[in-house]
Amino acid sequence: MSSNTEPRSYPFLGSLISFYKNQYRLLDWYTELLSKSPCQTIVVSRLGARRTVVTANPTNVEHMLKTNFNNFPKGKPFTEILGDLLGCGIFNVDGELWSTQRKLASHEFSTKSLREFVVKSLHEEVENRLLPLLEEAMLSEKVIDFQDVLRRFAFDTVSKVSFGQDPCCLDLSRPVPPLVKAFDSASEISAMRGMAPMFLVWKMKRAFNIGSEKKLKQAVQLVHGCVLEIIRNKKRALEVETSAETEDLLSRLLSAGHDEEVVRDMMISFIMAGRDTTSSALTWFFWLLSKHPNAEEMMVKEVKSMVSTDEKRLDFQVLKEMNCVKACLCESMRLYPPVAWDSKHAVNDDVLPDGTFVRKGDRVTYFPYGMGRMEELWGKDRLEFKPDRWFEEPGAEHGLLKAVSAFNFPVFQAGPRVCLGKEMAFIQMKYVVASILRRFEIRVVCQEEPVLVPLLTAHMAGGLKVVVRRRELK
Repeated sequence: MSSNTEPRSYPFLGSLISFYKNQYRLLDWYTELLSKSPCQTIVVSRLGARRTVVTANPTNVEHMLKTNFNNFPKGKPFTEILGDLLGCGIFNVDGELWSTQRKLASHEFSTKSLREFVVKSLHEEVENRLLPLLEEAMLSEKVIDFQDVLRRFAFDTVSKVSFGQDPCCLDLSRPVPPLVKAFDSASEISAMRGMAPMFLVWKMKRAFNIGSEKKLKQAVQLVHGCVLEIIRNKKRALEVETSAETEDLLSRLLSAGHDEEVVRDMMISFIMAGRDTTSSALTWFFWLLSKHPNAEEMMVKEVKSMVSTDEKRLDFQVLKEMNCVKACLCESMRLYPPVAWDSKHAVNDDVLPDGTFVRKGDRVTYFPYGMGRMEELWGKDRLEFKPDRWFEEPGAEHGLLKAVSAFNFPVFQAGPRVCLGKEMAFIQMKYVVASILRRFEIRVVCQEEPVLVPLLTAHMAGGLKVVVRRRELK
């Protein structure tokens, strides 16, 4: 690895100065450095932080996430950052605790009844809330923040699937539920911990219960309290009415006899995964569509050919066969992955396949945002939005989708920790896209390049301001 690909380093300080200079553009800074590296890997050492290996090399990603999986757990430094919010939830634990929850969740996610419940919940939320909201925005000709709408929609949907409850976030006449505000606050502050140039700062603030750490503590208490109350109410309902429906995840977990705190932490993890990732992916997707009308036209054509009338209901099988919509979603997530980076921590010394030495305790980060911008992976047109690249035969529109390695495109992770909700996420996004595109045109008000803010998920700074138009029949 040539030295000119590493950030400028100084004695004692390491690359702290370079890190500070680029702290508001870390994604692009890392991408630039990785693009210059012969093996798409860099090492960042700076005062106040662990030695960090950042890679966009698929062979390294496979080594971390699969081949030598046991040597690269999330690790205590990571679980500390999210531990206050996520507790011992599946996304924040390693070892036996993770394995047990993984088996449990895997069983529930694979059931046909849950899949049908997800589609039923989507139908109710889209038809009764999302589409009427867009209709009203169209008739009143007002500008709306589509990112906010999608986040509200995702929270309603994930709450129905996880808890069997409807928080009515998409009803704009109601105030935002306290749980949602607290969840947003806790997620943002937890993410800022991970991006802090020196981790001792947030640890001291937590020790003295001041500033952002005081706010985090209050938000986490509210989130945990609200979720525990939902769990206890559900428990009582199941005890009183033994024949009550157990379609939602919470009912299933409680019926299996799991402890309240374990269920609480799993539910909070499910909310985070089901809400923030899909809303982030759809926000960037609709922004990209505003710049690529040909892709939009291609999808509208596919949706109309598969769902001939507005009355025809979207079912699981129809959604699964929407290859054109899926190709556009994959291409959007290639450029703007919902999770821009993910880190593990080495248990023992190791050597990555590209020859990079990893020390025990090092933070090793694989970088989906940068990987989507590597010429070695996607060619000279890597920065262009080209859904064609996902088909076996470019230009086929409705052809077979290409099999792309999860280690080249790790937006849903890969290996043993691959996202259990991947199929459901695609079903949800396809349902939203198909339902909107066959009725409306979403037109972005500001054409300037938006700024991606890499918190726990990739938010669009300032939201996505749009106007809604009726789609004209052709």
